[in-house]
Amino acid sequence: MNSQLRHWKEAATLLLAAGTPARLPRSPLGPFDYELLLLQRSSRSGFMPSAHVFPGGLVEAADFSADWLGLLPAAPQCGLGLVKPPPLGSSRAPLFATDRERLGSPLPGEVAFRICAIRETFEEAGILLLVPGRGPAAGSGPAPPLSAERLPPAAELSEWRCRVQEDPACFLQLCRHLDCVPNIWALQEWSNWLTPVGRAGRGGRRYDTAFYLCCLEKRPPHTSQDDQEVTAFLWSSPPEAIECFKSEEIWFPPPQFYELCRLCNFSSLHELHKFSSDRALEGCEHWMPVMLTASDGYIQLLPGDELYPEDPDYTGEKKIIMSTDKRVEDLMKEGSIFHRIIEDPGCFWVTMKGCGPYIVDEIEYENLNAEMNRFYDKSSKDVDEVKPLTVEEGQH
Repeated sequence: MNSQLRHWKEAATLLLAAGTPARLPRSPLGPFDYELLLLQRSSRSGFMPSAHVFPGGLVEAADFSADWLGLLPAAPQCGLGLVKPPPLGSSRAPLFATDRERLGSPLPGEVAFRICAIRETFEEAGILLLVPGRGPAAGSGPAPPLSAERLPPAAELSEWRCRVQEDPACFLQLCRHLDCVPNIWALQEWSNWLTPVGRAGRGGRRYDTAFYLCCLEKRPPHTSQDDQEVTAFLWSSPPEAIECFKSEEIWFPPPQFYELCRLCNFSSLHELHKFSSDRALEGCEHWMPVMLTASDGYIQLLPGDELYPEDPDYTGEKKIIMSTDKRVEDLMKEGSIFHRIIEDPGCFWVTMKGCGPYIVDEIEYENLNAEMNRFYDKSSKDVDEVKPLTVEEGQH
């Protein structure tokens, strides 16, 4: 972990997809043969209370413990695939590029963040993503969950869960006890989100979060909320989760909503696994949404959008506020290059247009919120100029 960070805390989260027989969906996108695990945060949480999120949490010193090197393979990066060097003129996201040895840990960040995501998934959902021995697991498809035969009795597993929640270092002890290791090889690097300045939690809490994707052959044998940080859980296909969001049955923070929309491009678990495995070796972008306040709503701008600032205010020290007296609809009519999340009352819309480099090798999001996107595309066809926005400095 990086104790030198002033403005945000490092964290890891896991998009856990598990195979399930395809069934009639609640959405028009057709059947999906997998579901995602969603956890509802406690209403008492200091950050995104009552929201449905993916399992995850803060990185702890125990996740970077050198003792993990005694359990995991000794190969470079414990057998993880090496991410390709970034293109000329760009750099690896700081979360992954930081020299961890200089901070006192011989364990690479790529390993520690995966351990964090796996540990948090156990703490919050009771799911153990482990493999017997030292790993890595054999096979090239979605990973099998740890068999029920290798799990301790329910009462003992519950006791271990409490111990890990109280002391993250106990997770390594649990792995030794079971003669298993965290299945870090099943977790594919997926995205990296930074909490926007204006969306900090209680006490100004912001997070630099590594998002990983893990595909399992089928649901794990045991899932349960911890009734502390998490009060309920839900297994749902991506389009069904979005339908629940639209009907206001559940609520997602913008990054979770964005990633669910992204997954709507993949109805097959095996296709998703293959894509994520291949894509992970390319590394991922470091994204911080920038809030644009319109006269009737908000737009979260993402890298690649024509209105995204060249020098974003990552720390909040510049006190820059982007605002305009235009309506959201007007901004969408005028634009031609979109990568943004539009906040309508009670709902979000993800819209992308003309920003190809930011969705390399992915299907355009034309199936998502099709009616809204068709409306915006039609409205902006004849516009070749974008009027300037008001950028005010020194405001709080």
